[in-house]
Amino acid sequence: MPTAPASDPQVIALDMIKSVTELATLPEVTAQIIATVEDPRSSAGKLHKIIETDPALSARILKVINSAFYGVSGRVGSVERATVLLGLNAVKNIAVSASLRPMFRGVKLGEGFTARDLWTHCIGVGVTARQLYCMLRIPVPDEAFVAGLIHDAGILVELQLWPEKLRQICSASKTGGADFCETERQILGIDHQTLGRALTQQWHFPAYYQQVAGYHHNPTGVAEEDRKLVGIVYVADVLCCQSSLGFNLTAAGQQIDPAVLSSLGVDDRQVETLKTGLAENVAKAMAVFS
Repeated sequence: MPTAPASDPQVIALDMIKSVTELATLPEVTAQIIATVEDPRSSAGKLHKIIETDPALSARILKVINSAFYGVSGRVGSVERATVLLGLNAVKNIAVSASLRPMFRGVKLGEGFTARDLWTHCIGVGVTARQLYCMLRIPVPDEAFVAGLIHDAGILVELQLWPEKLRQICSASKTGGADFCETERQILGIDHQTLGRALTQQWHFPAYYQQVAGYHHNPTGVAEEDRKLVGIVYVADVLCCQSSLGFNLTAAGQQIDPAVLSSLGVDDRQVETLKTGLAENVAKAMAVFS
């Protein structure tokens, strides 16, 4: 079992990730999909040829597009049609979501929490971030959903490398109200943000996802021009932790910085709207993505 790093967490995080073979490599078809969509020369036809090699993924995409989550009018019977209706980015995001779910197995994180609770929380953050994207009329709201799904990926690394230390961190946060990230740094020498940023880099995710994983508790750590998605996930994360949806220890005692809300152009009324029906929206998404 690797020992926790003592110094230079940003430099050594990638080395730590490589020792977690179960997490370090995404399914090959998902990696191909991400690379294809990020290539400006790619087409829907090329994406469809990749997806059709994986019948389970094809079925998942059709299940999602025909759910209330997307609200597409009329039943969609083919992945090719789904790609035309949703676009390459949306299909990519569904594929990523389908690939992530098996990583959140029901092992114990800490007292009262399992990895499934972490998945519930990540679904909640994804749903809330997507809703906020729609409120602000930002294009491609599915990018916000996937950003929510991957924001706490670093905790999966901790669960693989240091399960007992992670339970110690959870205990300190749950019973003593200790700051989760600070406790991680004290016990591990690194926090889940740094590990998550390294993991998404290892997965060859776009830079904006890497920034979300690395700065979702501190959006001001990102350059102002790149801060919007990170700030939106930060808001969604705090709201879901405050609502005790799934695993909520990472930001249970955190308050949303008014300056971040102001920079996003979000007012108190919109925050209250996000809170209303949050549990119901998450339950609907869980039915689709679990």
